[in-house]
Amino acid sequence: MATEVGGFDDPSAEVLAEAAAAFGLLASSARLHIVWALAQGESDVTGLAERVGGALPAVSQHLTKLKLAGLVRSRREGRRQVYFVDDPDVVTVVRLMVGQLTDRADRADRADRADRADRADRSGLPAQGAGRLRGFGA
Repeated sequence: MATEVGGFDDPSAEVLAEAAAAFGLLASSARLHIVWALAQGESDVTGLAERVGGALPAVSQHLTKLKLAGLVRSRREGRRQVYFVDDPDVVTVVRLMVGQLTDRADRADRADRADRADRADRSGLPAQGAGRLRGFGA
């Protein structure tokens, strides 16, 4: 039974179980990378393996799981099986999450560089990596 909290109805147990299963499949960085790649455009297993840096059999197994869960679909083109994400909501969720985390990492990286530069300015030494060859004492 769904109850309303804060203006939203709680989802049914079946919907929560389905969402948990989908998120569980996407909890693998390899499968998430495959879905990310397919969200950019369709591909065969060979192209996906090259793009995500995985072994062909492993990528094929990941695709099978994603396909069984309904997150990915495929069609035959001659002898090739071409995979794609057919659900725009899955694409939206993956792009949103990966995009947000990328932005967060970029902000943290910029803040870290600014902090190192600030410390270097205060110490009178160059920032780490600036004009220095590691291992040569320069």
